[in-house]
Amino acid sequence: MVQAYILIQTEVGKAADVAEHISGIPGVKLAEDVTGPYDVIVRAEARNVDELGKLVVAQIQAVEGITRTLTCPIVHI
Repeated sequence: MVQAYILIQTEVGKAADVAEHISGIPGVKLAEDVTGPYDVIVRAEARNVDELGKLVVAQIQAVEGITRTLTCPIVHI
């Protein structure tokens, strides 16, 4: 299982709507709107890196109001 945090920038005033929409996507464990350089932080998981990439590109980035994403895979050192 691969887990990651996905940091999202949105259009002005869209953070709450984006977080609510993303929270319903399978593989998304948590989606919260926050303050700072990013507007929404998502915790997601997938079976492998390829599926994580598909989740981000095909489903999360397709949500209206998103302008940029940054995916940060979780590592256990």
